Amino acid sequence: MSTLTITLSEDRLIRLQEIASRVNVRAEDLARVGIEELLRQPDETFKQAAEYILSKNSELYRRLA
Repeated sequence: MSTLTITLSEDRLIRLQEIASRVNVRAEDLARVGIEELLRQPDETFKQAAEYILSKNSELYRRLA
C-alpha cells in the first residue's frame, strides 16, 4: 500500500473532519473511501453503457448469430 499526501484548505479540512466525526470514522478513512468510490465510477459507467447497448440491440445480435 502507498501513502498519498494532499493539501486541503483549512475550511475543507474542517468540513471533512466534521463529516467524519458525524459518521464516526477518521477523516483519513473518509477521504480514502471517497477516492476509492471515485476510482470505481468509470468502471460502473462503462458496465452500464455496455448493458444498455447490448439490450438495445439484442434483436439485431440474435439475428446475426
